Amino acid sequence: MRQTTLALALGAAFISPAHAEILPEFVGETIVVTPTRVPLADVDAPFASEVHTRSMIAGSGAASLYDYLAQHTSVQVLSSYGNRFTPRIDMRGYGIGDGFQNIVVSLDGRRLNNIDGVPQLIGAIPLADIDRIEITKGSGSVLFGDGATAGTIQIITRDHDGVSGQVSAGNHGARNARLAAGLKRDAFSLSASTDYGRFGGTSDPDINDDRDTSLNRSSQGRLEVRPLEGLTLSLDGSRSRIDTRYVGYLTLAEFNADPAQNGGNAYTHQRFETDVWGAGIGYAVSPQWKLTARYHSEDKLSDYISYAFKANYDSRSGDLALEYRGEALSLTAGMQAFDGVRIGSFDRTRKDNRGAYVQTQYRLGATLLSAGARAEKVSYNYAPTAGTSINSDDTLYAWDVGTNHSVSRELSLFANYNQAFQAPDIDRFFDFGGSFNAFISPAKSRTLTAGLSHVTPANRLKLAVYRADLKNEIYYFQTGPFGVNTNLDKTHKYGLELQDTWRIASRLSASVNYAYARALIDREDSGGAFDGKELPGVPRHGVNFGLGWRIAPTSTLNLTHVWRASTWAAEDFDNNNLQKQQAYQSTGLAYQYRHKNLAWFAAVDNVFEQSNGIWLRDDVIYPVDFTRNWRLGMKVDY
Repeated sequence: MRQTTLALALGAAFISPAHAEILPEFVGETIVVTPTRVPLADVDAPFASEVHTRSMIAGSGAASLYDYLAQHTSVQVLSSYGNRFTPRIDMRGYGIGDGFQNIVVSLDGRRLNNIDGVPQLIGAIPLADIDRIEITKGSGSVLFGDGATAGTIQIITRDHDGVSGQVSAGNHGARNARLAAGLKRDAFSLSASTDYGRFGGTSDPDINDDRDTSLNRSSQGRLEVRPLEGLTLSLDGSRSRIDTRYVGYLTLAEFNADPAQNGGNAYTHQRFETDVWGAGIGYAVSPQWKLTARYHSEDKLSDYISYAFKANYDSRSGDLALEYRGEALSLTAGMQAFDGVRIGSFDRTRKDNRGAYVQTQYRLGATLLSAGARAEKVSYNYAPTAGTSINSDDTLYAWDVGTNHSVSRELSLFANYNQAFQAPDIDRFFDFGGSFNAFISPAKSRTLTAGLSHVTPANRLKLAVYRADLKNEIYYFQTGPFGVNTNLDKTHKYGLELQDTWRIASRLSASVNYAYARALIDREDSGGAFDGKELPGVPRHGVNFGLGWRIAPTSTLNLTHVWRASTWAAEDFDNNNLQKQQAYQSTGLAYQYRHKNLAWFAAVDNVFEQSNGIWLRDDVIYPVDFTRNWRLGMKVDY
């Protein structure tokens, strides 16, 4: 796939020191999930989970978090109109247009969801810093609240020990450098990393003779101190500076002739600046009871230089939890707050969330039972520089019940029933022209999931089926020169998810991740024009295939292929456009050789140069991932 987010750690995914052992443990390793804050083997989880460990990430051949999610998970990920730093993310049939707002994405517990219609900024997270990715499907609303209607994606980072350096280069002007260092002791751990990357672009220059370039500089660090037995203090911070230009749309004729052409556009020039710091404390009151508290602050600037539009974001989040861990019973109760403010040129808009929750799990022999509930108040305030302020608030509720039963050491069955909600973001109250639209209704969902896990030393299989019924699903509808934000009165979704990893031989393994989804509009509240139609931007079929071969104890070769079926264009709610979203596909190859503390790697993305794009409507196509890209690099560990 096209490497637009090259500021991330290119090639670090291939060079774990334990890489030679990845294939044997790839299937049989115990995989832990923590969405309920109670560590569980994923085969014991009372909900649908998809977990990607450090060894899986290291053996994938992915160059960035964007690439890993797109190539190795069931999540549908596409660049946002060409911007891969804040991509569109969808799972379980919520659509590539607005699906990202139905998923809570967190980084070490900190929400990355914005208070407006901008997707989560995942492009500033180095893949080499990630220890684990936990994807919870159809659950997670009790602990994560607003927006967890489809589920959650939790990104957990790792501490470094020792020093490592890395450099890489590729075609299209790709250059990258990374330095990481860390120190682990019984009483403390200290870890830091810094990344630099630039990309020269794959499309032709625009009408201003600018290329679709990007520059990313990010640094992050964390200190954890254990001054007393049972007491842990932590401090973390990060800083990112991103400068990117991304392409405009093409007509179908232009796209078919050459997706790299400009089409008479001026590329969107955007700059991100984000500074985050956080502090935490954990105290084990007794072997069973633990009290934790966390606080994070983020100051972010989104500067659309092309349009002379700046938005400053000021976000504050807090989390206080009391945890009990007994032999059979576990309980977590807590309070959370997320206050977000966006200051624009002509207004100041705030969205505040306050939530309280309780989550319990009880083990009865071979059966695990879980239940939880949450209440959350969401408040809005819109204060224009000229005019009257507008206020609104809602109190919303979520609950979750689930069970997991171990039939044998290899087979377990689970079921989960979840109620979730999505409070509108602040942009939903305005039309595209800036006029006040209305305080549209929050979306509410109820999702039933059932499935099984079957794990042997040579094979790991997980299967789930689901159905979700929604009221007031939120969407944006393009009509004339402007669009409106409104609700779909009643919708439903259903599907199937299959994950399988097979150790074919001692040096050869294969993996497949398949998702089937249907999303249907039952009733639409403004005339019924969309009744019975399919929600656009939802492919019925998606599959990710991987093959890993350990050629020798010191070298590995990885093959990946991703395919998403054709579907309705993202804005085609009445399913009558002449042009449909074409199927997406891309094939990748990655090779790594390691000798002692030195590693060399090479990778090729989109080997067959498939021309991919995002169809919004007829003759509005954003070209993405349409070139073959290669990169070479090396890493040294001390």
